[in-house]
Amino acid sequence: MLGHELRTARLVLRPVNWRDMEDMARLKSNIGAFGAMLGGVRTRDQAERDMAEDIAFWARRGVGIFSVFEKDAFVGMTGVHDRPDGRGLGLRIALFPQVSGRGIAREAAGRALSFTLDAGEERVVAVTREDNIASRIVLGSIGMSLVGQFPRDGQIMLLYEKRQKVLQW
Repeated sequence: MLGHELRTARLVLRPVNWRDMEDMARLKSNIGAFGAMLGGVRTRDQAERDMAEDIAFWARRGVGIFSVFEKDAFVGMTGVHDRPDGRGLGLRIALFPQVSGRGIAREAAGRALSFTLDAGEERVVAVTREDNIASRIVLGSIGMSLVGQFPRDGQIMLLYEKRQKVLQW
């Protein structure tokens, strides 16, 4: 999977693997990073199950979740997974709160989204709460379009998508 390592001007995105487990467990237990994610914060056992599923997903699909590094520091995760609600291949992004507000989410998620579409996936969706303005800005800035909304747990959730461009002759 080293061939799938992605780079941006300041970030390295690496397919998740067991060597990232400690960092991922810290991220997934952080309420600021994972509190608004579907399913919320994770216990260590849940984070390990997630890791096993994410590694298997990479093996099956050739796309998946990346660990995100700025210089050599783990700052979060982004990438795609099958949404448990059946809405399709979903883009995820979670960063430690101390690195937010610096464009890292846009840079990392945009690169992961491009990689996924370039790999042949036709459609990627993303879901965020209506009141999560930062997430909405990131999704719009990476070319995702608002296509719908639905209620979940008393919140209005917004559904974004991006489709692979089809060349017309």
